[in-house]
Amino acid sequence: MTREEYVHNGPFRCEAGGTISNLKIVYHISCPEGLPACSSLDHDSENRTNGKVIWICHALTANSDPEEWWPEMVGPGRPIDTERYTVVCANMLCSAYGSSGPADGAFLDFPKVTVRDIVRTEILLCRHLGIGRIDLLIGSSIGGFQALEWAVMEPEVIGRAAIMACGPRVTPWLTASNEAQRMAIEADPTFRECRSLSDGEAGLRAARAIALISYRSYRGYNTTQNEEDPDTLFATRAASYERYQGRKLSDRFDAYSYWYLTHSVDSHNVGRGRGGVEAALRGIRTRCIIVGIDSDALFPTEEQRYMADHIPGAEYHEITSAFGHDGFLLEYGQISEILRPELEALGQF
Repeated sequence: MTREEYVHNGPFRCEAGGTISNLKIVYHISCPEGLPACSSLDHDSENRTNGKVIWICHALTANSDPEEWWPEMVGPGRPIDTERYTVVCANMLCSAYGSSGPADGAFLDFPKVTVRDIVRTEILLCRHLGIGRIDLLIGSSIGGFQALEWAVMEPEVIGRAAIMACGPRVTPWLTASNEAQRMAIEADPTFRECRSLSDGEAGLRAARAIALISYRSYRGYNTTQNEEDPDTLFATRAASYERYQGRKLSDRFDAYSYWYLTHSVDSHNVGRGRGGVEAALRGIRTRCIIVGIDSDALFPTEEQRYMADHIPGAEYHEITSAFGHDGFLLEYGQISEILRPELEALGQF
């Protein structure tokens, strides 16, 4: 997959107010051999009628290169074969990986963006690429929010959707977790200084440590972070792991992008302005595969079952995992089996 940039001509007005000038979206795309250039992908064009497009919506701190963060699933010869399908993944607004956001230098002056804003930028990119139909849309976590929204906003464009490890509306439980993370960032006195992207770094590390507990599970931590010495006086292994994960994120991300993205998560409500959640879900006409994870504490399976019960014709699948919410990244064998019929239905070029 190659990295590309799209710059939108004209102002982009955000749902919550504020405008983004020179909107930039970074994306990765694969162009299988024998298909036309990626700038001309319309299914209605004479040389594109046999092509299949898979669009991946990434999770909170991932980037637009799914071969990097989902290597077992995406790439040559993988289930989502970049030599067989045109695969697209766009970097979210407010991310630290190149798309427009506070990391551009606006810091806290950047407008807050919603999940619908993020999807609207993806629609702009989709049209720029000339893609008239997305054969399979895949999203997990906040990427699942995007996939769900897109299925509502453009039912004629989305053929099939695999929506994993998410819900139809942000819950108080999730918002509480996000606010605890924001409090940790804001407690870092450098965060409000807005001088460089290293400001708020200590707060970001603490925020990540808080988040990680909700991403994993009781069983997962107790399996992987047990003390090696049964007679240890003070438990340290899990503590060391939390600090390691905090540093790992702060080495590649910034506090401002993270703070803004948690607000985007809190905007999610597929029923807003549509007569409520159930009405919005009942109006979806895309074939939807809904996937839950049995140990997911952030999005318990009752949320995915609820979506499957209210989306006409939706099919529910459940992943067994010791690793909680992060199972959507780690249980690639089970995910491959769930997606196999959807990929086979796309056929060959």
